[in-house]
Amino acid sequence: MPDETSNRRANRARAQAGRRPAAARRADAAHFAGASVHTSLAGEIGLRIVRGDYPPGTILPNEAKWAETFNVSRSAVREAIKMLMAKSLLASRPKIGSWVEPKERWNLLDRDVLAWYATAPDREAFLRTVQEFRHIIEPEASAFAAIRRSDEQMAEISLACREMGEAANLAERIRADTRFHLAILRASGNDLLVPLGVLIESALDHLFAFTTRQVGDQRRAQKLHEAIEKSIRLQRPAAARNAVHKLLADTDEGIGRGRR
Repeated sequence: MPDETSNRRANRARAQAGRRPAAARRADAAHFAGASVHTSLAGEIGLRIVRGDYPPGTILPNEAKWAETFNVSRSAVREAIKMLMAKSLLASRPKIGSWVEPKERWNLLDRDVLAWYATAPDREAFLRTVQEFRHIIEPEASAFAAIRRSDEQMAEISLACREMGEAANLAERIRADTRFHLAILRASGNDLLVPLGVLIESALDHLFAFTTRQVGDQRRAQKLHEAIEKSIRLQRPAAARNAVHKLLADTDEGIGRGRR
């Protein structure tokens, strides 16, 4: 009987000790719900890097420390680090570990990096960068679309424009707005612009979410989009280019209002 009692006590002690770490695991595991552990871990570390928690040149914690912090396996940490190295956020060397690469080496056209960048504290700088990219690309892309678009591509542009005006809420309008601009890039007929547009899709979503809230007159914004649609539909490249310049100027003003 004394042995049985001792065993029961030992079992209870082990159960209680096991429950305490389990509670800690659940708190950390919330980061990783619904996705592979190493992908979610890469997302968490990547976000911390992009938002400046770990400036360029910083030596990151080792595998054991990350595994302890997030309660994951060291193999998951290794895979996450490999993902971040592929995006050029990190470099690694034996006996030194992993460190954050200079910002100019980061692959900012990577979908994940763009998404992390868009949620960083210095979001306005990111939005201005996206807007500058649009000034460089979109006027000429729209002019090419006016010349080269097919009937099917035109229908896609027109549908997105119409859905913007009919959107029942902000989220619907933003998604239609993004579809509108990506459809124009596809209609430009330039093979390099198509994948480029897809890559910056999340960046456009964040930009439009910000500027749509700043624009007081949504009807004016809609008319600016409709002018672009009309110019492309009527195959007037110069008019399409000018219409895009007017829209971009309006968006510039919206970003400016957000800073004030």
